[in-house]
Amino acid sequence: MSILETSRQALASLEKSAAAAPVEPRTSEIGRIVSAGDGIARISGLPSARSLELIRFSHVVTGMAFNVDEDEIGCVLLGDDTDIMAGETVECTGEVARTPVGDNLVGRVIDPLGNPLDGGSPVAAERYDPIEKEAPAILARSPVVKPLSTGLKSVDSLIPIGCGQRQLIIGDRSTGKTTIAIDAIINQAKTGVICVYVSVGQRASSVARIIKTLRECGAMDHTVVVVADADSSPGLQFITPYAGCTISEFFMEQGRDTLVVYDDLTKHAQTYRELSLLMRRPPGREAYPGDVFFIHSRLLERATQLDEKHGGGSQTALPIIETQAQNISAYIPTNLISITDGQVYLSPELYQSGFLPAVDIGLSVSRVGSKTQIPAMKSLAQQLRLTYTQFLELEQFTKFGTTLEEDTRAALEKGKRLREILKQLANDPISLALQVVILKIASSDILNELDVEQVRAFEQSLRREAPEQLSELLARIEAGEKLAVADASAIDSFAEGVRARFKG
Repeated sequence: MSILETSRQALASLEKSAAAAPVEPRTSEIGRIVSAGDGIARISGLPSARSLELIRFSHVVTGMAFNVDEDEIGCVLLGDDTDIMAGETVECTGEVARTPVGDNLVGRVIDPLGNPLDGGSPVAAERYDPIEKEAPAILARSPVVKPLSTGLKSVDSLIPIGCGQRQLIIGDRSTGKTTIAIDAIINQAKTGVICVYVSVGQRASSVARIIKTLRECGAMDHTVVVVADADSSPGLQFITPYAGCTISEFFMEQGRDTLVVYDDLTKHAQTYRELSLLMRRPPGREAYPGDVFFIHSRLLERATQLDEKHGGGSQTALPIIETQAQNISAYIPTNLISITDGQVYLSPELYQSGFLPAVDIGLSVSRVGSKTQIPAMKSLAQQLRLTYTQFLELEQFTKFGTTLEEDTRAALEKGKRLREILKQLANDPISLALQVVILKIASSDILNELDVEQVRAFEQSLRREAPEQLSELLARIEAGEKLAVADASAIDSFAEGVRARFKG
């Protein structure tokens, strides 16, 4: 057979196959980069692009449509922009930004797009979920009544937090805000609560210390860490809280309880302001755009307690916000206070005086209140808060040097010992049942026979001996039983015995 005949047969076979399976024409919109830099890119073309749609560049970097104007697209880059040049072509993907979810993420450190940052293997995700989701419907929610213990006496007794609650942690720089959140994560080791720690705009060294602390305390076994540090692009920092919320929602939809910490939303708001000004959006108060409230409300509204028909899972949110010179009435703090269900305010004066955690009882509040406390704690907390608040007022009054009556002097001495009991070391959470025993002893007059300097050491003795001597009582308290008269007598007898051995 000649070469000509072979070619004719091959051409005929191709024509038959083409006729049997006609190929649909494929079209795609191609845009062109007008300018790029500072974490954003301006693109001409792409008339069908939608808001928050992913844009594919010629490099590994992707972008997200941020401004959809009549003549051009303002795109936020989700990666390094050093290799992106004006004149290059881009195209739409038809997708939105997604993050991996699944049980395999527990114990890992990732960025919001799922890239591993802990030196481990690539993340084996069960699926990829959109980072932006609608908050659960009102009819799918249930009242917040289940306690979520932080392990901190001053918080669990006076400012209780429940599963599904949004509790703001607010204070000046370096007052222990992150420490409270990390203690809450560490305390979930035996509760089955899955934790997600979200770091936005923090220094890499600070994030590394936090991860080291979580590993040393065994908390990484139930924690996912999502990081976009200060060196990350503004686009990655902006989407990080939403990615962490989506990861937490995966477990909530399975009927599990979750805790997500946003550290911190001050830097998140500043990142959004930076992107908005680069996109030439109109500035408003303090140069923030007018919709800065919405970026946090749509995030925190996703925290909830689902009802049994929807699985019964919960997502508890602990957003962290930083104030300047104790100004809690600034723009971003007031926004977050109005969104959340209460706040834990940390005072720099208390921090500098050595009262740790530096929780200011007067400015802290839980709008859910005692509904989330176990019965034994609820019976103690109200009187405890009243006693401590009265002590603080009396202490301020005595600074004027007036002569004190015996009852006033006794109240001051008792308050000083109660303040020592409320102090607690970092990364040393206490179970709710043991807190009840300690606070019950503090509410009595047993501590009055000890010097103030001896109270902390006496408490350590209580913590060592109580699990063995009061094991049955601690189990009943954890199960939700109230303190009976016999239980109160048993606690007093136990405390007297410990005090005798302690003084000896």
